[in-house]
Amino acid sequence: MQKPSNLLLKVTRQLFANVDEQTKFIDALVHPQPFAPCILWCQDKPDISPFNVQTPTHWQPHFVDRLSLGEKPGKHSLHEQGHFYCLDFSSVFSASVLLAIPESISVVFDMCAAPGGKSVFAWRALKPDLLITNEVIGKRLGMLISNLKRCQIKPSRVVNRDSSIFAELLPASSNLVIVDAPCTGQSLLAKNEKAPGCFHATSINKSANRQKRIIANSAQVVAPQGYLAYMTCTYSAEENEQVCEWFLERFPHFQAVEVEHLSTFQSRLTSIPCYRMFPQYRLGAGAFTALFKNTAEGDMNGVDLDSMSAMWRYQNM
Repeated sequence: MQKPSNLLLKVTRQLFANVDEQTKFIDALVHPQPFAPCILWCQDKPDISPFNVQTPTHWQPHFVDRLSLGEKPGKHSLHEQGHFYCLDFSSVFSASVLLAIPESISVVFDMCAAPGGKSVFAWRALKPDLLITNEVIGKRLGMLISNLKRCQIKPSRVVNRDSSIFAELLPASSNLVIVDAPCTGQSLLAKNEKAPGCFHATSINKSANRQKRIIANSAQVVAPQGYLAYMTCTYSAEENEQVCEWFLERFPHFQAVEVEHLSTFQSRLTSIPCYRMFPQYRLGAGAFTALFKNTAEGDMNGVDLDSMSAMWRYQNM
């Protein structure tokens, strides 16, 4: 990307009132720079790290390391052995809202799971009795299953269905539902990757409508007093704050949760507690995240694993 388009300029002015921030944001997309690699330890860290590790942020969980530029953890033997999972630090930012959940979590359902980073984070942070990961796009199933298998994530199961199926089959069954929603992927530009049409209004509106459908279906799966985590890797308000506002209007029994450790990242575009990382911060390419609690009273429905046996694409119990 050589120069900012008018569509990018429009989104930039929506995001930032400060002209200096506008300039920094645009520069991060037009002239992308590499970000430090990051790993999530699935097993206990070795006493002596095999990598050069950067000073952690105040909100960074103990099982995550942000490494120095130039480190290539994916080529290390410990990676192949499943000791850690490689991910963008923006994903750690998004998933860190899960650290604000005080209750024990027995069932986690990741609705849009591939390639698996948020699932692995939830498994490592919350230690659920069961992790169900769903990926509706068939060609992405392989990488999800491979990562869960390599990292020995268990007990876990993988399914491949539209979110509407689970709203019908598994109502009120999960303490936590993660919706890492498909989006226009505008932050890919900050990683020097392509995202054609990502700032076009048609693409943004199409993506936002899909996100609303997925989050509405996902809300049906959340048990009373359970949680729904919503996150994207894009910048436009239509796919982020406006989806959250729509969600709370549609499902008033859900309440946004303040995540204290991310308070300095609070979005200026809404009064709802929700949080943004931008590429000019030099931590990661960018992310949006919010956590909602189902305040309804009632009993949690169990997951009948036997009756769903034909649906499993992979299981590790």
